[in-house]
Amino acid sequence: MMDFGKLFSLEGRVALVTGGSKNIGKMIAAGFIAQGAKVYISSRKADACAETAAELGPNCIPLPMDVSTVEGCKALAAAFAEREEKLDILVNNAGAAWGAPFAEFPEVGWDKVMDLNIKSPFFLTQALHPQLKAAASAAQPAKVIMITSIDGIRLNPWDTYSYHASKSGLIYLTKRMAAELIKDQINVTSIAPGAFASDMNRAARDHGDAVARRIPSKRIGVPEDMAAAAIYLASNAGNYVVGDTITVDGGVAHASMGGGIDA
Repeated sequence: MMDFGKLFSLEGRVALVTGGSKNIGKMIAAGFIAQGAKVYISSRKADACAETAAELGPNCIPLPMDVSTVEGCKALAAAFAEREEKLDILVNNAGAAWGAPFAEFPEVGWDKVMDLNIKSPFFLTQALHPQLKAAASAAQPAKVIMITSIDGIRLNPWDTYSYHASKSGLIYLTKRMAAELIKDQINVTSIAPGAFASDMNRAARDHGDAVARRIPSKRIGVPEDMAAAAIYLASNAGNYVVGDTITVDGGVAHASMGGGIDA
């Protein structure tokens, strides 16, 4: 019989969170650690990784790497494999955005965003497939969680063409990878955040009260909101969720009147 008291526990599990040194990645890492997981965090900046690891405690291990290229993804997977034989939870969170008017939108702004936001999650998961398979079982599947965006579900008013395309593509890549990897007892899902204060969402960070007025829940997201969704998917509570995307946005994507383009 299931122990419901441990339904959300991550005790004894090993996680890797890309973009884990700050913002949404840090929120997720902190939540996993609070539930008992050992969490490796990765980002381009070694100093930022070390600072966050020191803040979050001994169960947070810095593993800096630039995953914007396939070579970087393979290097991160190799560095992880030197330290751990199994990977219970992979969170593909590292991402980028670019805004420019349609007539001026540059190729570099397309390639940078598409490479990091959709290409890298695929190739990092591919590179870590052996460690995910080693951790997986029918009773306790391994988990891959993509951090997508509500901008992959509905439009925002900004000229973020490659960001929109990458996040909507990642939502469908989540479904396709889930269909393939479930045979290995690896569940692939995604979280689509709305307004959380971050370097990428400066409006929520710097003008939270104004942004909150356009959200049905009348507030921006807090770290506990993001951590809770990730813990649900990563833990036994989410073992029967496969290929789906959970929106964590206070109702913007699905509860806004008039389609949500101005939210």
